[in-house]
Amino acid sequence: MKTVVVGLSGGVDSSVAAYLLKKQGYKVIGLFMKNWHDDSVTISDECPWLEDSNDALIVAEKLGIPFQTIDLSTEYKERIVDYMFREYEIGRTPNPDVLCNREIKFDVFLKIALQLGADYVATGHYCRKAVQRGDEGTQTYRLLAGRDDNKDQSYFLCQLSQEQLSKTLFPIGELTKPEVRKIASENDLVTADKKDSQGLCFIGKVRLPDFLQQKLKPKKGVIVEVPANIPQYLNSNRKFGSKEEELEFMSEKPSYHLEDGKVVGEHQGAHYFTKGQRKGLDVGGTKEPLFVIETDVEENIIYTGQGKSHPGLYRRTLFVKDDEIHWIRPDLALDTDETMQVRARIRYRQPLQEAILYKIESGLYVDFKEKQSAITEGQFVAWYKDDELLGSGVIS
Repeated sequence: MKTVVVGLSGGVDSSVAAYLLKKQGYKVIGLFMKNWHDDSVTISDECPWLEDSNDALIVAEKLGIPFQTIDLSTEYKERIVDYMFREYEIGRTPNPDVLCNREIKFDVFLKIALQLGADYVATGHYCRKAVQRGDEGTQTYRLLAGRDDNKDQSYFLCQLSQEQLSKTLFPIGELTKPEVRKIASENDLVTADKKDSQGLCFIGKVRLPDFLQQKLKPKKGVIVEVPANIPQYLNSNRKFGSKEEELEFMSEKPSYHLEDGKVVGEHQGAHYFTKGQRKGLDVGGTKEPLFVIETDVEENIIYTGQGKSHPGLYRRTLFVKDDEIHWIRPDLALDTDETMQVRARIRYRQPLQEAILYKIESGLYVDFKEKQSAITEGQFVAWYKDDELLGSGVIS
C-alpha cells in the first residue's frame, strides 16, 4: 500500500483530496503546516491558522487518518517573507503564492513527508498531472490545467520541477469546485461550506501596505500624473534592424521624469505600490480614475495615468533573464535563436494570451500578439501548449 501525506489546510479542497485518496486505497497521513507566528511582524488580531488547524484535525478524525501539525515558520520567514520585503524595497512585486509552492509545500514539506516514509505528497490544487513514457522507459511528468476553468491553479505551480512532480498527486484536478463541495457535504466533512481562504499564502487576510510598513518605513513622496500624449508613446512607426532589436525596444519599460507630468498628490512610500494599482492613491478631481503606471523607488515618485486604457499601462513584450527561466519540461527548453508559439499569462486568472517565445543568449523574450496591461517586474510569466504548463520565469 502506497503512503500519501496530504497537506491538510483546513479548507474544503484538501479535505476532499484526503477523502478521495483514502477511498482509492492509499494510506493517508494528514499534516497541517503552521507557517506564521512572528510577533515582530503583526498581521492582525485574528489567528486564522488556529481555526484552520482545528478544522483539519476534525477532518482527519472523521476520515480516520493520522494527523499532526508541523511548524515551518522559520523556513517560511526566510524564504518567503524576507524575500517579499527585499523585492518590494527595490520596486519589484513578488508573487508569494508561487514562491510558497516552490519553496515550502513542494520542497520543505515534501522532504518532511518523504522522511516519514511517504511515497507521495498531495494537495488540494485544481490542476492535473500526466505521465509521458519514452521509448527507453523514461518518464516525463506533465503539469496540466485543472478541469474547472474557473478554478485552475496551475499558474501557482509554474516553478515546480520534474522531481517535485514525480512525488506529487492532485486528487481534485478532474473535479469542479461545486463537485468538490458536494463530495464534502455528502461525507459530512466540517469544511464543506467553508469559504475559500483569502490573502497571503498561509498568513491570511491582511492589507499589504500595513504588512509592508512593519519593515519598510513610510517615506513621503509625490504622485505625478502623466498625460496620454507624451512623445514616448508616439513612436510606433520606428524601424528596426533586427527582430532582437525590436524585441529589446518593445520590452523596455518607459522611463519617466518629473517634468513629464504634473504633481497631483503625495504618498507614503513608492515601495508600497505596484503597477496597475488604483486603490490607495487618494487623488480626486480627475475625469477618470488614476492608475499607477510606474514606480521609482530611488526617487520615491509614483507615476500615474488616467483610465484603464492609458498607454503607459501597456507593453507587448517582456524579458526573463537566463538564470530566472524555469522549464517544467526541460526536454522542450529552447536553445539560443529558437522560438516557440505558446499561450501565456502574467497573472493568475488572466485568460491565456497568444505569444511567441524568443530565446537569446542572455534570456528569453515573451512577445504577445496583443499588448498586455500592467506587466510587472518580479511577477511570473507562465507559458502553455494547449492545457499543459511548460515553463515560467520572473519578469525583469
